[in-house]
Amino acid sequence: MSVVFWKELADHFSSRRFMILLILIVFSGLWAAYATGQAIRQNADTVPSQYVFLLLLTSSGETLFSLSTFLGFFGPLVGITLGFDSISGEYARGTLSRVLSQPIYRDSLINGKFFAGLTTVAVLWGSILLLVIGLGITLLGFPPNAEELWRMIIFTVVGIFYVGFWLALAMLFSLLFQKTVTAALASMAVWLFLSLFVTVISSGIAGLIIPDATTPEALSRRADVENVIGRISPSTLFNESVGILLNPAARVFGMALQSQAEGILPTPLALNQSLILIWPHITTIFGLVAVCFGISYIIFMRAEIRA
Repeated sequence: MSVVFWKELADHFSSRRFMILLILIVFSGLWAAYATGQAIRQNADTVPSQYVFLLLLTSSGETLFSLSTFLGFFGPLVGITLGFDSISGEYARGTLSRVLSQPIYRDSLINGKFFAGLTTVAVLWGSILLLVIGLGITLLGFPPNAEELWRMIIFTVVGIFYVGFWLALAMLFSLLFQKTVTAALASMAVWLFLSLFVTVISSGIAGLIIPDATTPEALSRRADVENVIGRISPSTLFNESVGILLNPAARVFGMALQSQAEGILPTPLALNQSLILIWPHITTIFGLVAVCFGISYIIFMRAEIRA
């Protein structure tokens, strides 16, 4: 498996397609972080000093999007780019049977391809985090504290699993269709549906279940129904996890009634309390990765491969 892993890793980092996408994501994300850092410097008197570095990831500043929002929306493109031709490309070139005729087992091949893609995602996400920290130290003049650093590291781990789901899904479509274009289009269609249209569908279903939302309690129930339905999308799970993890003051998902906030001190949550809130989301994302890759593994092990 190590031979396949290092070969695939070298192919990913030498691919022009991946390098173009890498440059686009890194420079766009850093521009968002730079604009936010400049806004923090100009409004230093009104910005809370305890979690300034987290604002580099969550605040939009003068841009249209924050860095976490940008990564949540365009991060799946990295996974799809790495996975949609991982198997179908081998079929199209006729190299799959030639590779498996060597002393390389099938499970070593698909495991090596998946872990090489996941390592590439980890390097990309970790590099963005390090660049943001370095940019923040340059702009603000001080390093992040320990809790900020831990929250950013956990954010990176969650992001790797999130993009890993799209990598596993693209590999699954690559096996099912065995055509590169079809696998790419199917992956993009699922990404657009789960990222954009699930919100519209959940809002419509919530309106049908609770049609008369005129009171605050009814509005809260409708928002809860929208959140539950929207969590079929990994994008929703990721956004809610990031919203709690990178905003220590956040305590609930969605809308909160004023009666629910009575008697609660407006203090930031500790890191372990934030993790308790988002732990179901993290385990669900990890489970989706395991299920998609497990199905791909079973299909590939049973597939008929001829020269």
